[in-house]
Amino acid sequence: MNEAINSPFNKSVETPKKSDIPDYLQEVYRWAYLDARNAKFLDREWVVNTILWGNAKRLRQAVLSEVKPGSKVLQVAHVYGKLIPELAARVGSKGGLRIIDISPLQASLCEQKIAAYKNAHVAIANAAIFGTEKYDLVNCFFLLHEVPDPLKADIINASLNQVGPKGKAIFVDYHKPHKKHPLRTLMRLIFKHLEPFAESLWQLEIEQLAKQGSEFRWHKKTLFGGLYQVVIAQKI
Repeated sequence: MNEAINSPFNKSVETPKKSDIPDYLQEVYRWAYLDARNAKFLDREWVVNTILWGNAKRLRQAVLSEVKPGSKVLQVAHVYGKLIPELAARVGSKGGLRIIDISPLQASLCEQKIAAYKNAHVAIANAAIFGTEKYDLVNCFFLLHEVPDPLKADIINASLNQVGPKGKAIFVDYHKPHKKHPLRTLMRLIFKHLEPFAESLWQLEIEQLAKQGSEFRWHKKTLFGGLYQVVIAQKI
């Protein structure tokens, strides 16, 4: 069966403009997402699991458990580690996975991961810009903590806008840990030096940033002593 029949997407990667990469990404996260050598090192499951204090599989599973075979899924930004190919495998040949990322390097890394999956496609796009296509599930996995606060709201609302009838959006990210959490002080130091937009998620509620929040049924659970959150918005 040829690719055009087997996939709802065109797998080609668009040629980007360098100017499309936001200033904050170039200034704050060049080392992590725009440097090819560093990206190759970071894009390993053991590294991801270390960064997430041994919770990588648990957090991935929180997403995968919501994905039905045959569904159409939008992944908002490339994710280091195993999640992307696991999503492609989960939706199966009758479903489709589209991944968007604003970084050409990240799009290229992602395309290598999905090379074996004819049901998957990666495109260079801005997650904060509203798209017209609708999906059964839109997944935003550890992206919000990496963007300035105004963009957090834009990405949340753009994600919700692309949820189809009875579909859902999933937001997995950092959350304010319990007061006696042993990593609370250390995480503050990490945020200060490496993740300057992250700590605001300790105060912000994702649901409150959603302009069309009343159109969804919301459910939030926290993991690992409150350090992580999984927020699911189900279209009513």
